[in-house]
Order: sequence, then structure tokens, then C-alpha cells
Amino acid sequence: MGLCDIADIREILGRHGFHFSKSLGQNFLTAAWVPEAIAEVCGVDADSCALEVGPGMGCLTEQLSKRAKSVCAIELDRALFPVLAETLADCDNVEIVQGDVLKTDLKQLCAEKFGEQARIHACANLPYYITTPAISALLQSGVFDSVTVMIQKEVAQRICAAPGTSDYSAFSIFVRYYADAEIAVNVPRGCFVPQPKVDSAVVHMKLRGTPPVEILNEKLFFAMVRSAFNQRRKTLVNSLGGALGSTLGKTGIQALVEDCGFDPRIRGERLSLEDFAALANLAHQRISLSEQ
Repeated sequence: MGLCDIADIREILGRHGFHFSKSLGQNFLTAAWVPEAIAEVCGVDADSCALEVGPGMGCLTEQLSKRAKSVCAIELDRALFPVLAETLADCDNVEIVQGDVLKTDLKQLCAEKFGEQARIHACANLPYYITTPAISALLQSGVFDSVTVMIQKEVAQRICAAPGTSDYSAFSIFVRYYADAEIAVNVPRGCFVPQPKVDSAVVHMKLRGTPPVEILNEKLFFAMVRSAFNQRRKTLVNSLGGALGSTLGKTGIQALVEDCGFDPRIRGERLSLEDFAALANLAHQRISLSEQ
């Protein structure tokens, strides 16, 4: 039985009466090299564990099982459980749990399944519609050594984009705050059934022990980053109004930008993570002083 063989996929799914769900964004792999590559890239080994999101047919789960001490896979669609019971019957170190990654306490789940001290790597072939919130949940959980996801190629390029490029975004900065990210593998759309309309890419994110910058107020920092990119064609002074207008006003925002050494005509897309950190920390200090 080949878990990426299209004939075997259709035979197994047909036997279990399974039908693909467009609402769940289900696309199963038909190229065996892809799950092998993801399992290798993620870095899991016999001394570490793997949490998988959305096992599908179990092709990546099988590869993780061969390398990891233990594997836990979160699957939302109950219709896949009998399929997975068959395809993963020989994988003694795998457990499938029903759940939604966006509603799961990942820290608690990993502690229950792997123990408090385990090294854990997260892997996923994410549906396009939950890409950003799922990656955010995985990075912010504080659980994983690394997060490796297969996602829409355009989103992968945005995650890894450099300041000043067209792909650079608020999410680029968010990911960079938590992890070092790189595109590890490109995956053509023809590697899936049903075939999606876009190509995919595998992004490997190595979690940082501590953020690369010191932030005095994370909520303010991320609010300023989002505001700077919400209307990215505006100057930084004008775009920051959404985050700081009620506290500093336009004059105060311009002074803030200039005092950080930036031209007031600069756009937010030109600023690095470190630049935004400096800007947010100074903003926090001035807001705190104004409230005294």
C-alpha cells in the first residue's frame, strides 16, 4: 500500500466512503518524496517527538513515525479516523486525537502526550484558509523546538521576505520575532489530489530561545506593526495613526519617527524588526510619561 499512490488513495478512501471536503481545504499528497522531505527538514529524531496537524491519509505521519520517539496527530475530520486506523496500523508510536488546532491548548496536549521535558517538533500540511492563525498558534504556544509547515507558496514567500520587498508584511515580522524561517522545499500543485490552483512550499521555522529584540510592550509593538502595513502605501507617520493617533497625535507620531532616526516620509515596509522594536519602545515610554 502506497499512501501517496493515487490508485491506492482512491481505493482506500472509496472503501471507507470518504469524500473530500472543500470547506476543510483537504488536498492529499501523491508524491512520496514530499512527506519524506518534510520529515527530514523538521529535524525530529529518536530522542524527540512530533506533533502533526492534519494527518490526512497519514503519509507524513508515517514518515514522522519512522524518525520520532512518539507522534501525536491532531485531526479535525472524524471521517478520516477509520482511514488512519488502516493506513497507520503498523505505526505503534502514533496517536491520533480529534480536535481543532485553533481551539486546542497545545501546551497541555503536548505535556499529556509527550511529558513536560520532551523536545517537540511541529509539522503540518496546512489548509490554506487557516495558514496564518495556525502558524501563529504553533509559534506562540511556547512548546516547540521547530515548526515545519507546507503552505501556499505565496504565503511562504511573505513569511521569509526581507524588508523593502513587495512580499514583506506584518506577518514576516511576527514570524521573525519568534523564529528563524526559511523556505526548505518547493512543492508543485501537481503533487496533490484534488489538485489545488496554486503551488506550495515547505517553511521550516526554528524557534528562538528568546526574541532577537527586547520589547517593552508586545501588544503595542504588534499593533504598530499591523498599523504600518494596513495601508502600506502611506508614509509611516500617516499609517501609525491607527495605533498611536489617540495617544500621541500626528505631531507626536512624526516626532517619534524622526527621533528614531527615520525620514518622516519613509513607509513601514522599509523597516526591519529591530527598527520597529526601537520605534515601539520609544512610543511606549512617551505614552507612559503622558499618562503620569
